[in-house]
Amino acid sequence: MPYTRDDVAKLIDHTLLKPEATHSQVRALVEEAKELGVCSVCVSPSLLPLPFDLGDVKLAVVCGFPSGAHHSDVKAAEAARAVAQGADEVDMVVNLAWAAGNEFEKVEADIRAVREAVPGAVLKAIVESAALSDEQIVAVCEAAKAAGADFVKTSTGFSTGGATAADVALMRETVGPAMGVKASGGVRSRADAEAMIAAGATRLGTSSGVKIVSAEG
Repeated sequence: MPYTRDDVAKLIDHTLLKPEATHSQVRALVEEAKELGVCSVCVSPSLLPLPFDLGDVKLAVVCGFPSGAHHSDVKAAEAARAVAQGADEVDMVVNLAWAAGNEFEKVEADIRAVREAVPGAVLKAIVESAALSDEQIVAVCEAAKAAGADFVKTSTGFSTGGATAADVALMRETVGPAMGVKASGGVRSRADAEAMIAAGATRLGTSSGVKIVSAEG
């Protein structure tokens, strides 16, 4: 089915996560986000609190990024501080060592620690699907759902691969229709975005929001 400009825009987390990103670059990101009508901007936690108005654009912040190899209490504290400084949404990286080692009860506990620290925020659990088998992706998604996450998310964009339509479809099948699925990493064109939406994504993480929204379609 065809997707309108607004259909695509309202699913985008307009993202700037390069370590050297400055407040002036984030300000430009926010102005783009307002003009495009996207859902949120996604930035690093050390940039908070943002010293300018976001209007209707939500603020998403990463947590335990990009490795996921932080202690759960550190992730929880980082998430809580971000929310206290204005974040509406938290995108946390799961503990990939535990996921790769099939220690899914630990994965669930890790996600739950952050969930309990930010009960009023939208919580997205980053699976890093390119680093895992299909069976592990399913198990991590099940752990995220059991822990109370609102979304599962494919990728950080800093690993060996990003989102694929096949992984998005698998994640959607696993979590069911009520939970969000965010495709992130390598979503750079309108065609990429529409493929992810068709596969079941309800949010798109991308640094190419201007190109995607401005494309004909």
